[in-house]
Amino acid sequence: MEHAGIKGKVALVTGAAQGIGEAVVRALAEAGAIVAAVDLNGEAVASLTNELLTRGSQAAAFAVDVADSRAVEAVVGRIEQMLGPIEILVNVAGILRIASVEELRDEDWAAVFAVNANGVFHVSRSVVKRMALRQSGSIVTVGSNAGAVPRMHMSAYCASKAAAAMFTKCLGLEQASNHIRCNIVSPGSTDTAMQRKLWNDPDGPQSVIAGTSEAFRLGIPLGRIAEPSDIADAVMFLASDKARHITMLDLCIDGGATLGG
Repeated sequence: MEHAGIKGKVALVTGAAQGIGEAVVRALAEAGAIVAAVDLNGEAVASLTNELLTRGSQAAAFAVDVADSRAVEAVVGRIEQMLGPIEILVNVAGILRIASVEELRDEDWAAVFAVNANGVFHVSRSVVKRMALRQSGSIVTVGSNAGAVPRMHMSAYCASKAAAAMFTKCLGLEQASNHIRCNIVSPGSTDTAMQRKLWNDPDGPQSVIAGTSEAFRLGIPLGRIAEPSDIADAVMFLASDKARHITMLDLCIDGGATLGG
C-alpha cells in the first residue's frame, strides 16, 4: 500500500523495540520514512534498526526513558540534528500494572502514568514546538479501547490511556492553526507481550475472543485477536497525507469489542 506524504520524512516512534511500536517502525521504514526508533531498551531497538539498515531502510536507534522530560528534550534535539526535522511522531511507549484498586501501590500508579500519560506529554511537547515553527506535522498517539471502557484490575492503565487520548485531542485543537494534525489509534486486544501478560492459560486468546461475564468483558465480534500490523496500518493512514483533513479523531481498532462505543 502506498502512503502518500511519508517517503523521505523523519518519523519518531516511541516504544519502538517490540509489539505495536516495532510494527509501526517497520511499516514506516518500508514506506520510505527516515525512522528515529526510540525505546528504553537500547539494545533491542538498536538490533531492530540495524536489521532495517541492512535492508536499505533509513533508521537510527535512540535509548531514552520517555518519563524523563529532560532526556526527551535532549534526544529530540539530537534526532533533528542527525536526521532532519521531525514531521511524524507516533507515541506508542506504554506499560501495564495489573492489580485491584485496593492492592494497587502508589509506585505502580505513578509508573504507569509516568510512561503512558506523562511520556506522551513530554515527547509531544518537545516535538510539536519544532513542528509549529515549520507549520506542519502529524502526531498519532496509540491509546487503548480501555481508555473508554472500564477494565477489571487495570484502573491505572485505563486512566492513563484516557488521559493520553484527551491530551492528544487538546493538542490537536491548539495546533490546528499550525497545520499539525493530532489523532489517536485505540487498539483492543492485540497479540503483544503486554497482552500475553493478561493470559492465565493456553486458552487465553479464545477466552478474550469469547468474552467473560465474570470480568464484565465483551468478546470480539470479528472473532480474532488483532496483530500489531493491524494497528500499524491505521497509524500509517492517519500519519499520511491521505488523512490530511482528519484531526482529533480517536480511531478504535478492536474488532468490535466495544460495540462501537
